[in-house]
Amino acid sequence: MKIQTAEFVNSVTDLGQLPTAHLPEIVFIGRSNVGKSSLINKLCGKSKLAKTSSIPGRTRQLNYYLINEEFYFVDLPGYGYAKVPEQIKTGWRKLVEDYISTRKNIKLVFELMDSRHDPTYLDQLMVNWLEYYEINYAIVLTKSDKISQNKMERQIYRTSKIVSNEQLCRDYIPFSAISGEGRNTVMKLIEESLES
Repeated sequence: MKIQTAEFVNSVTDLGQLPTAHLPEIVFIGRSNVGKSSLINKLCGKSKLAKTSSIPGRTRQLNYYLINEEFYFVDLPGYGYAKVPEQIKTGWRKLVEDYISTRKNIKLVFELMDSRHDPTYLDQLMVNWLEYYEINYAIVLTKSDKISQNKMERQIYRTSKIVSNEQLCRDYIPFSAISGEGRNTVMKLIEESLES
């Protein structure tokens, strides 16, 4: 599968603004600053399609990108950034949970985690949440160029401990936006999910 076209469509702050659910959606979620925008940009071959920021917590809405005029990438707000006011955090949580629990055309969720650190409590909550709603997901271990292969194997093992439903968890994918490691694996999983 090749991405021929990718364009930003809309930023959604209310579920009433969602596009009609006639196209499949591939979703990206993870902690603030884990590299969601960098992953989307690498997949699409566009360095500035999704805005990256050195300041965590910048994504405060669902960002929609139309891919090949056939499906959407949906970039969800990052979670876990302490300096964001509690009222805003609560609003994000409600927006994301309502989206995850009601959107019927979600084909796959990529749950991003920083490979340099063990999964956090919030990472585990998100995995539990996806499993509760019976949504297929894959765990992407970002910044893989920053650690050794041996450490990556240990991180995959530790990450697997927060997974309860191996049928829903499709894969554990080391990924680097610098080297491109994992890009082909992610693309293959997207293609399989769209065909299922």
